[in-house]
Amino acid sequence: MTANSLSFLKTRDLAGPLAEQERGKLASELGELTGSQVYKNSLAASQRSLLFLRRAREGKILGVLTSSSGPAGVAQQFTGEAQQIMLHGEELALRTCPASAANATTIRALLPFLVPRPLGLRKSVGCGDRLGLATPGHIRAVRHTRLAPILAQQSIRENARTGRTPQEVMDDAMWSVFQEGWREGFGADADHLKTTDDIDVCAAAGYTFYTIDSGEHVDDEANTASLELLKQKVARLPWRELESSWEDLRRQLHGQLIDLGEKSVSVSEEEVLRAVAKYGRVVAHTVNMYRHLQHVMKERSFELEMSVDETETVTTLSEHIYIAHELKRLGIKWESLAPRYVGTFEKGVDYIGDKIEFERSFAEHLAVARTFGPYKLSLHSGSDKFSIYPIAARLAGELVHLKTAGTSYLEALRAIAQLNPELFREIVGFAIKRYPIDRATYHVSAELERMPDVNALANDRLTILLDNFHAREVLHVTFGSVLNHSDFREPFFTTLRADEETYYQMLETHFAKHLAPFSASAVISAPPW
Repeated sequence: MTANSLSFLKTRDLAGPLAEQERGKLASELGELTGSQVYKNSLAASQRSLLFLRRAREGKILGVLTSSSGPAGVAQQFTGEAQQIMLHGEELALRTCPASAANATTIRALLPFLVPRPLGLRKSVGCGDRLGLATPGHIRAVRHTRLAPILAQQSIRENARTGRTPQEVMDDAMWSVFQEGWREGFGADADHLKTTDDIDVCAAAGYTFYTIDSGEHVDDEANTASLELLKQKVARLPWRELESSWEDLRRQLHGQLIDLGEKSVSVSEEEVLRAVAKYGRVVAHTVNMYRHLQHVMKERSFELEMSVDETETVTTLSEHIYIAHELKRLGIKWESLAPRYVGTFEKGVDYIGDKIEFERSFAEHLAVARTFGPYKLSLHSGSDKFSIYPIAARLAGELVHLKTAGTSYLEALRAIAQLNPELFREIVGFAIKRYPIDRATYHVSAELERMPDVNALANDRLTILLDNFHAREVLHVTFGSVLNHSDFREPFFTTLRADEETYYQMLETHFAKHLAPFSASAVISAPPW
């Protein structure tokens, strides 16, 4: 241990990271000392203590190294076993601590870069990690970009299917941030929240970004309903919660010339009527959730995203205007909004639809976002939509948020296909049987008969299934069934943990492809209308 390394133990405030060479040398010494691999990027010093993460047979272990002659305090805050060691003539105290929830709470108080925070109107990417293993790969990809990452992101639905809690998702992401030494800040997305109970449990876990899913409050029938039926629907809306009336709203929106920058639009009475009938309850639900969130968070800062993407009918320009107008009138502050775009956003595959029409429509939505915000447009089910990333990146500049999740699970399967072919074959066979059931809660169109036959593939060709549209969707939507099956869960995680670098490298390569269009300097062009 060099003199500079030992000076870490005299640092009161958070010290800057060591240089690459010295970091590697110190990690190697600590590895010899502990008989395990020490993650060199995890080395951090604060309050006269050196903290690091190491990989042991029983899992990830936190090490806390302090000078025996120094003041006691920091090490004793962690739960673990202590021992005295001699190193280069210096008597040191080493505490070995499990990566537990209690120790996660303690280390957050010591290292502020492990606490999620609001990201503001920065171009951003959400990296859902359903396994609790993928975040190091995400960080390695993000390091080469200007995007702000959301590294703890999971919906309540996904929590139920993976058997994890919001707190476990948060802690897994935090330990990965520590492992990789990521100090540039990250967000935590409590995704697709539908009830105030959902908010409560995520707020307690420290989330900073709240995605309100109001999809089930959308009245898709309003798209084609008669004027008479529309009027009936509007009359039944919760106007007290909306703090308005149909007459007031009609007066505010109908016939008004709305300046959207490159053009101005006027919303007809019928368009207002359809927008209100379709999204009135969405606005009321969002307002109620936001105000509950304000109450729960108290003085803590947070960001809001409003989502209506998982619905049958497209969000039109006039409907987006209505939503933004009402949220603003009711005093809601939001950072991003996910409308239902034209075309189809199926899970884990590329965009399905006319890209020229998508570009025109996206530009219109962006004009609304700039006029009534600014706020970001969010691309939900955004994994693997490679054909439209350049469009969104070019038009939106900083005002875009890409949300991914299932693609990291698919990359885990790619790693398993390489590392444990027999397990992969068993998972594919099981997924084929489960697909007719598990597809019910997803918008997918894969056909089982169009999947490549796994039994006809040699082991070194199994990964081609992860490049096939139909196989990707079948494997994507069955993740919960696979992870909860006793025959698969333990070998699944054991395989990935035994050769974690293979998984990290696959993730880094895959996410680099996702992020590259957003990483280039944005050239905001004129809207294509």
